Amino acid sequence: MTLSLPTLVVVDLYVLTLVGVLMAFAWHGGRRDPTLGYMSAMLLLGALGTFLGSLRGMGIDLVPILLGNIGLYLCAAMNWTAMRVFAGRRPHWPLIGAGAAFWALLCLWPAFYESLAARIFVNTSITIVYCLAAISELLRSRRKLEVELRPTLALMVFHTGFYLVRLVVDRGMPFESVNSHGQGSTFFTLLVFETMLYAIGISFATLSMVKERAELQFRSAALSDPLTGVGNRRAFMDSGERLLRLCAERGEQASLLLCDLDNFKRLNDSFGHPAGDRVLVEFSRITASRMRKQDLFARIGGEEFACLLVSADTEGACQVAERIRREFAELPFMADGQLSVSIGIATTREAGHELVRLLSLADQALYAAKAKGRNRIELAAPEPGADRRTRG
Repeated sequence: MTLSLPTLVVVDLYVLTLVGVLMAFAWHGGRRDPTLGYMSAMLLLGALGTFLGSLRGMGIDLVPILLGNIGLYLCAAMNWTAMRVFAGRRPHWPLIGAGAAFWALLCLWPAFYESLAARIFVNTSITIVYCLAAISELLRSRRKLEVELRPTLALMVFHTGFYLVRLVVDRGMPFESVNSHGQGSTFFTLLVFETMLYAIGISFATLSMVKERAELQFRSAALSDPLTGVGNRRAFMDSGERLLRLCAERGEQASLLLCDLDNFKRLNDSFGHPAGDRVLVEFSRITASRMRKQDLFARIGGEEFACLLVSADTEGACQVAERIRREFAELPFMADGQLSVSIGIATTREAGHELVRLLSLADQALYAAKAKGRNRIELAAPEPGADRRTRG
């Protein structure tokens, strides 16, 4: 089976243009993720470069050799830029144009311009450099991206490998040697075909990554408090139940700290809501700094926070609560004595590994701490009516 190169080039142009336009619509009509915008630019520049390159042999070789390849280098640069932007870095415009500028300068050198082998070597090398740069962008940011990168990386590695093979086996440009049946060099025909498949694959892989990240961001927004950045009540209930089930399976004890900022409404009335917001943020910062990786901390109400401490007995929970209470009370503020927190503590020893029961007992202890003057720690009673230990 043979492939007609001119027909394949026409199909390649159609595919690149169509997918590029669809990618532009996806970028414009969706969340306007710039990654999709750069991918669209990559595809459309690829179509332009391919079209200009197909004009070889028509007596205007400067256009396909100079302008056609410049379009293809900018295409490769946009592929790198799309991955760079997806990884959270800004476009590097000088490097985006570096490949095209380098090619244009070399074409001013007659010895290079007239050497087909030299042009193929430089052409392929520039493309490989941009491909490797794109792979590097994803690899260096793979831990923070938290999305599936393997399909995209596999596509780019294969694409790079194909161009590495070209350095060895490609000896000529097909448009200069097309036979009467429309056939050119076998490898270049495969290169056009592979490039078309790569364009389709990388487009869908990138769309998948962008969609997955958007879903993660929506999920994170739904489970976090927008002011303090810590988890919200929904996140605490969902994660807390799972954490307690795990503790029960392991036979570990857990403790719940229920914290409520004292006189918060009066603070808001006296100093304004911006000051109140700042206090909430500072309390979250102090408390989060006292949490271990396995612990859970969330804002579950207006000025109410909850901490679920894993593998923490009563004494350990009291120590953490006391540090939080003391550090918050010592926080510099516009008026001395304005900041304090009351904390109720319940452990799985009293409530078992049931989050609702833990919250109920901790709430009772918190109410007792408020009733006894605020700015103190109160422990839930093991049994109804039993005395509570007090810390303050």
